[in-house]
Amino acid sequence: MPRPQAAGRHSSERAWYVTGPLALTAVLISVAIGLSHPAPTGDWLLGLLFLGLFVAAHATLVLFEVRRQSFTLNIGEIPFLLGLFFLPPLTLIIGRVIAAVIGHMMRRQPPVKLWFNVANVAAGTSIATAIVVNARVLEAAQPHTWLTLVGAMAANQVITLVAVLVVITLVQGRLSTREITTTSVPGLIVAFINTTFGLVVLILLAQSQWALVLLVALITSFVLAYRSYAQSLRQNRTLSEIYALTRAIADTPHDGTISDVLLKRVREVLQAEYATLWLPKQGRYPEVLLSATADGQGLVDTAGAPHVLREHVFATGASLAVGGKFGDSQFGDALREWGTRNAVVVPLRAGSLVIGCLEVSGRLGDSAHFLPGDVTLLEAIAGHAAVAVENSRLVDRLRYDAAHDGLTRLANRRRLTAALDESVAIRAPGEVVAVLLFDVDGLRQVNESLGHAAGDKVLVEVARRLRAHVPSSALIGRSGGDEFVVTLRMESIEAAVQLATELRDQIRDQMVFGALTLDVDTVAGVAVHPDHGSDAATLLQRADLAATAAKSIPGGVQLFNPALESRSVRRLGLAGDLRTALDEAQLEVYYQPKVTLHGRRLVGVECLTRWEHPTHGSVAPEDFVAVAEHTGQLGRLTEFVLREGLRRSREWQIGQQPLPVAVNLSARTLTDPEFPELVRALLEEQQVSPELLTLEIAEAGVLDGTDRPMPSLRRLRDLGVRLSVDDFGTGYTSLAHLRRLPVHEVKVDRSFVQGMATDPGDLAIVNAVVTLSQQFGLTVVAEGVESELTLELLQDIGCQVGQGFLFSRPLPYERLAAWYEAQADPETLQSSEVRRLRAVP
Repeated sequence: MPRPQAAGRHSSERAWYVTGPLALTAVLISVAIGLSHPAPTGDWLLGLLFLGLFVAAHATLVLFEVRRQSFTLNIGEIPFLLGLFFLPPLTLIIGRVIAAVIGHMMRRQPPVKLWFNVANVAAGTSIATAIVVNARVLEAAQPHTWLTLVGAMAANQVITLVAVLVVITLVQGRLSTREITTTSVPGLIVAFINTTFGLVVLILLAQSQWALVLLVALITSFVLAYRSYAQSLRQNRTLSEIYALTRAIADTPHDGTISDVLLKRVREVLQAEYATLWLPKQGRYPEVLLSATADGQGLVDTAGAPHVLREHVFATGASLAVGGKFGDSQFGDALREWGTRNAVVVPLRAGSLVIGCLEVSGRLGDSAHFLPGDVTLLEAIAGHAAVAVENSRLVDRLRYDAAHDGLTRLANRRRLTAALDESVAIRAPGEVVAVLLFDVDGLRQVNESLGHAAGDKVLVEVARRLRAHVPSSALIGRSGGDEFVVTLRMESIEAAVQLATELRDQIRDQMVFGALTLDVDTVAGVAVHPDHGSDAATLLQRADLAATAAKSIPGGVQLFNPALESRSVRRLGLAGDLRTALDEAQLEVYYQPKVTLHGRRLVGVECLTRWEHPTHGSVAPEDFVAVAEHTGQLGRLTEFVLREGLRRSREWQIGQQPLPVAVNLSARTLTDPEFPELVRALLEEQQVSPELLTLEIAEAGVLDGTDRPMPSLRRLRDLGVRLSVDDFGTGYTSLAHLRRLPVHEVKVDRSFVQGMATDPGDLAIVNAVVTLSQQFGLTVVAEGVESELTLELLQDIGCQVGQGFLFSRPLPYERLAAWYEAQADPETLQSSEVRRLRAVP
C-alpha cells in the first residue's frame, strides 16, 4: 500500500518558476554568442579533456544545506576558469551543461532538482562566457585578463547563489538573515579560493607545458585535502547537531511534547523527508505513531516507510537500512511499493528491552541516499530518545500513582477533590454536581475473619461493578479504606438519589471468589452542589455524614440535610442551648499567643471560643460553630467574640504595649454587607485602634473562585483592620492569587508546619509560601509550632511569626497575663520595650 501524501508535498514544483527563466537566459546568451563570435565552436579534443575534468570535479563536493534544500560548491571552478581562457565559448557552454547532466544524474536527483541545477549551471556559464568574449583578446600574464576572469567567475557564483536562494524562498518561505549569511558567505569564500588557485594554474601553464605534471600532483593533493576538510566539517556539524538535540530533549518538560522536539530535530539532522517515532501498545500506554515531515508544520500519524520494517526491527532488536548503498534486502519491494527510495530504522532500547523504533526515510538534499554514518548517528540519537521516552513515562506513572488508588486503580481523594472543585467552579445552570459516597459495610469483619487478601478482593470487585454501571461521564474514586465516591453532573437531586440507589443494588449482589461467596452490604450518602456545599471538602464531608446516617435507615440511601451536620445525636440539641449560652454569657474567649520567631516577642493573640456545656461538658468549637452557621446564630457568635476580644485588647496594660487580637471569620460572614459597619461600631465602642484587630478568613472562604467576599474585604481594609488568610495551603488555590487580595497576612496551615521536620514535601510547601508571601509584602504566621526543630526550620526559611503549643496553649485572659509575666526575660521587666519571651523547655 503506498503511503499517504503529506500536506504540501508538491510545493517543490515551484522550482520550475526559476528553472525556466534560467534556461531561457542561457539559450538567448548562447545564441547571441554563436551569431556574433567568429569561431564559437571548435577544439573538440580539448573540449573532451575539459568535459572529463568537469565530470571529475562533481566527485569532490562541499554540500551547503538550508532547511531541506541544498547546493554544491566544488573544485569545478578551477577547470571552469581554465576553460574560459582556452576553449571556444559554445564548446565551453556545451561541455559544462553535459557535465552537469551527467553529475546530477549520477546522484539520482528528482527531475525538478536535476533540471534546476542544469539550468543554473547553463545560465552561470553563459553569462561568464559572455563577459570573457566581450573582453576580446586575453593574455595570461596580463592583469587585465585576471580581472576579466575573476569578474566572470564572480558573476557565475552570484547567479548560482541568487537562484538557489530564490528557490528556497519559493518552496520553504522567506529566509532569515542568519540563514542567508550561512548559505552565502562560505560559498563565496571557497569560490574566491578556487578562482585564485585557477589563476595560478593558468599562469604556470602559460610559462611551460611541463608545469601540467606538477599541477596534476598539486591538484590531486588538493582534492584529498579538500575531501578531508569536507569530512571534518561534516563531523563537526554532526556533533554540534547531536549536542543541540540532546540539550533540547533534556530541556523538554514532561508534558507530552518530547515527540515534537525529537522528530523535528532528527529530520533536520539527517535531512530526511520523514522522521517517525513508533511505540507499540504497552500496558496502559496506547500505540504511538507520529512523524515529522519536510512539508508539514506539525506531527502527522503517518509514516514514510511500511510497517513491516518497524515490526522487523522491534522483533530482532537490530537496526535496518534499506535502499541506496545498503541494497534492497528483503524489504526493497515493500519500500518501492510504499513510494520511498530509502529508509533507516533503529530500535529504542530501555535496558535489554526494545520499547519502539526511530525511523528516517526519504533522503533529501544532493546526497540522495543514506550512508553508513547516518545509521550510526541515528542509533546514537535513539539512545538519547529512549532515555527521554522512559523518563517521560516514569513521570507520567508517578503522576498517575499520585492521583490513583494503588489497589483499585480508581481516582484517590486528591484527584476527587481537585475534580470536584473544578466541577463546582464551572457548573452550568439547571444542573447539579452530585457526590455519591458508598460505604462498604462489614469490610472489617471480612479482613478479620478471612484476611486482608479477601478484603482486597471485595474492594476490587466493588470498583469493577462501579466501573461497569456508572455513566461514562462520571468519575469514580476510592476516598478511604472502605469508601467509594462517584461524582458527576446530573439534571436534579432526585436523579442523583435514584442513581445512588441503583448502584447500591449492583454493589450488594453476592460476590463469588472461587468457592467463597460473600454477602457485603453497602450504604450510600448523597450530597449535591449548590444545595449542600460550594467546595469539594464540604461536599465530601456531607456525603460522608449522609452515608453514616444511611446505616440506620431502611433502604441504605440518605440525601444530606442540615440536621446531619452534627457528628453525633448530642449535636442535634445544641442549637437551642447555644442560643441560651449566648444570652447568658456561658461562652468564654481563650487567647493563644502569637510571637516573633527570632526575637520571641509577643505580637498578638488569637481569640478562640470555648463552651463548657452544663450537661455535655466541653463542646468542640467545630460543633457549635457549625450549629451556629445552620441556625442563623453565626452573626451573634461572631459579634460576641469580637466585642470580648476588643475589650481585652483595650484593658491590656502589661508592658505598656497594646495587645493586638485576631478573630476568625466564617466565609458566610463576609457575604453580609452589614458586617464591616458592625466592626467599625465595635471599634468605636471599645475605643480600640483598627490596626490592633486582625480578621482571619479561611483560604476556602476568601479564595472560593468568586468575587463575593471582595467588597467586604475592601471595606474592612479601608477601616484600617488587618486581614489574614487562615489555613493557607489546604486548598488548591495558586499562590499568585494572593496578589489580588486586600490582605496583610498569611497563616500557613498546621498540617504542613507540623510535618516540616519529617516530610520534605511539607517543608518545600512552607518554604514556597513564605518566600512568595514576603515578595508580596505579606506577614507569614506559622500555625502549630510544637517543637524546637520546627522552630529552627521556620527561622531558617525566614518565617516571621509563630503560634503553637511550643509557646503556649490557648489561655483564659487572667492566665494570659500570668503567662506573659512568667515567660518574659528578666532584663526586660523594667523596660518599656516589648518583652522578649524565653523559649519553653
